Amino acid sequence: MTDQWTDLIVGDRMTVDQQFTDRVANSQFSRQQWGLVMTAVEFDIERPDDEESAELVADTSNLPSIIPELDAVDQQGPMGGGAGRGDKSGDSSGLLGGITDALGLGGGGDGDTDQVDQDQLEAADRLAQEYATQLQNQLEDTGKWEEVRTVAAATDQ
Repeated sequence: MTDQWTDLIVGDRMTVDQQFTDRVANSQFSRQQWGLVMTAVEFDIERPDDEESAELVADTSNLPSIIPELDAVDQQGPMGGGAGRGDKSGDSSGLLGGITDALGLGGGGDGDTDQVDQDQLEAADRLAQEYATQLQNQLEDTGKWEEVRTVAAATDQ
C-alpha cells in the first residue's frame, strides 16, 4: 500500500528539518548520525479516521538495524573518507573498517557496547518522536493536518 499522504507533507518535512537542527545540535547525535537515523524512521498516522485522537507517530522499528553504524558515520567524515568527530588514531576506521565492523569482524570493543547501543536506540527513538510531534504541529499550524489525516484514513482502509 502506498502512503499518498506522505507526498502531501514533503514541504512541511523540509521546514521541520530546518527548525529541528537546533534540537539535533543539542542532542547526542551529529547531523550525519541524525540523517542516518531518519533513513530508518517511517511516519504513520494512528487512528486517522478519528479527528480528535489522530496522531502522527514515528515508526522506529527499523532503528536497531542502523544503530551499529552511527559511530562509523562520524568516523568517515565528509564523502565517506577521512576522520570525523569520533576518530581515534591507530584504529581501523574508514570504509574497510566500517565493513568489517558491520559484519561483526571488527577488532574489539569495551564490553559495554550493548548498553551504549540501547542508550543510543532510546535516544534516537525519543528524538524521532519529538520530530513527529513537531511535524504534526507544523501541519496543524498550516491547516494541512485535516487533509493529511483524511487521505491517510482513506488509504488505511
